[in-house]
Amino acid sequence: MLGYWMQAVFDGHNDVLLRLWQNEKKGGDAVAEFTNGTEKGHIDLPRARAGGLAGGLCAIYVPSGDLVLPQPDADGSYVTPLSAPLERAPSLDIALEMAAIALRLERAGSWRLCRSMADIDNAMADDEFAAVLHMEGCEAIGADLAALEVFHAAGLRSLGPVWSRHNIFGHGVPFAFPMSPDTGPGLTDAGRELVRECNRLGILIDLSHITEQGFWDVAKLSDQPLVASHSNPHALVPVARNLTDRQLDAIRDSKGLVGLNFAVTMLRADGRENADTPLSDMVRHIDYLVDKLGIDGVAIGSDFDGALIPREIGTAGGLQNLVAALQGAGYGGAELAKLCRENWFRVLRSAWHEDGED
Repeated sequence: MLGYWMQAVFDGHNDVLLRLWQNEKKGGDAVAEFTNGTEKGHIDLPRARAGGLAGGLCAIYVPSGDLVLPQPDADGSYVTPLSAPLERAPSLDIALEMAAIALRLERAGSWRLCRSMADIDNAMADDEFAAVLHMEGCEAIGADLAALEVFHAAGLRSLGPVWSRHNIFGHGVPFAFPMSPDTGPGLTDAGRELVRECNRLGILIDLSHITEQGFWDVAKLSDQPLVASHSNPHALVPVARNLTDRQLDAIRDSKGLVGLNFAVTMLRADGRENADTPLSDMVRHIDYLVDKLGIDGVAIGSDFDGALIPREIGTAGGLQNLVAALQGAGYGGAELAKLCRENWFRVLRSAWHEDGED
């Protein structure tokens, strides 16, 4: 393999809290599983250290029990019906249980919950995993937004108003190929209030699962850079979750970013769920995004523990294989640093009101 210095990676999206919560419901020990390592899933502390994963946005995600991904038709197309909306009370219970796992991991010294860039810098300097709480779909939050204040106090610094289902804040896109992301309405009135409150509190707004209309609704309202933490170019793979060139132009103009999603269905030209997806497909998406957004607008949003990823990556322990592939494609050290972490840090500073600008 080509020689390179290991690049520390800050990942824009993972579902490790979901995996830990699910295993704990089966009698597991979430703290021990993360701290000591496991063969399950993609992220734990030993594999993070082996792969240079210094931290990332860790999602609180309330799962849908009715989601079943269909087999593609003979021509490779598929449409997954949107999951049913979730009730608020049980969603809040699950979200609190995941937040409690995050807090227990911090108390155990397994990771550091970061509420500012200074926290992230300090955690990385101390070789601690820098975890930032994210909420993927806001079913746990009521229209009065009182719970948002509480989650913010607990460390929530990023959220996606919707997952790929509808809620009181807006509408999500289905998992479908080929399909446009323009699949329905966007933000509701409650969703507009959520955006305004996130702007006030300094909570990053993530656009990865929202309809195209919802994307434009947020773009009109928000004073933040536009961010899709784990999405890819629709021009390369026309799944509904990917971003059109027009959306990419808006993200560029806002000085936002897109985090490369490692999900093979969003990387492969045929949209298939096949782990034998080459690293060259990942590089192809990075190249396209860099061409559209510039080197400052592209980052990593792996979807670890939430998707089938290329076998050549495997787990967090294989992250440097992607770094080596990018180096082999001509990206130098300064460019790799931006792709791997610095672009995320720039956007977080802006969304969290830490960039010194009015």
